[in-house]
Amino acid sequence: MRIAMFSTKPYDRRSFEAVNAGHDILYLEPRLAPETAPLAAGAEAVCVFVNDDVSARVLQVLHAGGTRLVLLRCAGFNNVDLKEAERLGLRVARVPAYSPHAVAEFTIGLLLSLVRGIHRAYQRTRDGNFALEGLLGFDLHGRTAGVIGTGRIGVLVARALAAGFGCRVLAYDIHPDPELQALGVIYTDPRSIAAESDIITLHCPLTPETHHIIRAETLALAKPGLVLVNTSRGGLIDAEAAIEALKTGRLGGLAIDVYEQEADVFFEDLSNEILTDDLLARLLTFPNVLVTGHQAFFTRDALGAIATTTLNNAILIESGRPLGASDVPAPRGP
Repeated sequence: MRIAMFSTKPYDRRSFEAVNAGHDILYLEPRLAPETAPLAAGAEAVCVFVNDDVSARVLQVLHAGGTRLVLLRCAGFNNVDLKEAERLGLRVARVPAYSPHAVAEFTIGLLLSLVRGIHRAYQRTRDGNFALEGLLGFDLHGRTAGVIGTGRIGVLVARALAAGFGCRVLAYDIHPDPELQALGVIYTDPRSIAAESDIITLHCPLTPETHHIIRAETLALAKPGLVLVNTSRGGLIDAEAAIEALKTGRLGGLAIDVYEQEADVFFEDLSNEILTDDLLARLLTFPNVLVTGHQAFFTRDALGAIATTTLNNAILIESGRPLGASDVPAPRGP
């Protein structure tokens, strides 16, 4: 099968070449967009990542060029117009669980770095500053942590916070996990989590219902000093509302590995350029904000699993065999 892979970085090529057994893969650096979609002409499949544009307009161009399969090398599919894909007869397959441990471990790492000032201490000591003033943190033990979304990743984070750090954990998910409940995790609604939590970490998909689940109204319910972590999707947080909450102290710390307008920034080296995103630039000025560039998934284990599952999906579809139920994203909403 000929596969046009968009948004390709050197590490993508290495991981896919290590497991490729016969596919003709065209590695393309540009993101998939209406302007770049013609590059896939003649390819039976395209392989896309989180910031590629797989809207109706793009799908129509791909279909006209002979593409019949969209392979997502990620779990999220909010960037894909699934209804248009179905109308055109395009199959869509994803990687639902490449390495939940990678993202869960990174989430805990971000949280610890933020509340203990580890990232700031690292910069200070490299400049010869070994003072502790301004680095005062707090124990996680005994704090109330809210986990919004307890799927494969959220359940690991909730378990680590409850059993590992001794937090009181509140959770929200449309499908409560009995094993978490057995650990003492209490399922409740997002408003209660916002009002009672010292820490909130986000692990839900981006849907119309969860878009800006953290917004001005949510933050107004929070106790002063709330710490917020997001390693899921940038659109879960209203960045303008977060900035206002940081300015007033309602939000005491923010750690994000994802950002709503990340598509033109993340995964690129912009160190010699002017950052034109005013919201992101403002966030980076706060000492209690930690931003990473969508790297929570980025482990050797995860990249290997992504490549293996993605190409296996192509093999299954090409041979007419069924995919696993979780490998096929389903449309949401009306």
